[in-house]
Amino acid sequence: MSNINIKPLKDRVVLEPLASETTTASGIIIPDSAKEKPQKGTVLAVGDGNKDEPMTVKEGDIVLYGKYSGTEITVDGSEYLIMKEEEILAII
Repeated sequence: MSNINIKPLKDRVVLEPLASETTTASGIIIPDSAKEKPQKGTVLAVGDGNKDEPMTVKEGDIVLYGKYSGTEITVDGSEYLIMKEEEILAII
């Protein structure tokens, strides 16, 4: 897990997307042009939450999120996502 110097505000979280699959279950190699954007990631940092609603996720959780959720950022050459907690669909 990466150590980053970003502290999200309120109900936002910073995620590191997990690598997308390179082969199928039957062993077929997926070319880069056919790979889908990953929808699973590791929570790296969590905000303090809203006044009346504490955060559900915590650092280190692996979560599922929507395909077009969050804002992509690059810090020190690494790709991350910042999104609101409500855009997270489930904790794995």
